[in-house]
Amino acid sequence: MRRTARPLTGTALAVAAAALAAALAAAPAYGAAGGLEVSPSSVVPGGQVTVRTAACGDGGTATGDASAVGAGSLSLAPGPDDQDATGRFRVPPSAQPGTYEITATCTGSGRLVTGDLVVTLTSVRQRVHPRGSVKTGVGGALGPDPVQTAAGVAALAVAAAGGTWLLHRRARGDGI
Repeated sequence: MRRTARPLTGTALAVAAAALAAALAAAPAYGAAGGLEVSPSSVVPGGQVTVRTAACGDGGTATGDASAVGAGSLSLAPGPDDQDATGRFRVPPSAQPGTYEITATCTGSGRLVTGDLVVTLTSVRQRVHPRGSVKTGVGGALGPDPVQTAAGVAALAVAAAGGTWLLHRRARGDGI
């Protein structure tokens, strides 16, 4: 069994490594490497989003599509100081939370690039952090009810005393 397992394990690892390399080679590049950079990547409804790509070449233009989030189409053009095609759109106030795919098609080459936009209900700056204790019901040795705390301690003491007594009788050989 051991002689067969090692070659099979090595073969399985080699196949997995080859599949991972092929998947990484086929994956689209993002940001300046040729994909669609979406900034900010997480936005609240009504927020403004900037998309940028270098995939269209220096001075290239593109037509963007943000209709998945309800914003429609937009134009991407190079800025005065930037060679990347850049465009902006506003997320509609009626947009639902979720992840949306934003696309852009280069005017000259027809190359399609994509990026993801996450719509959330609260912005990163407005995140609410929990405060205080968690109200989960029974718990905590120093709860608000001293009678329940005393009853719990008494039950534990009785269980410990009973267990000690049974172990002592067993060790003496009293028939338990």
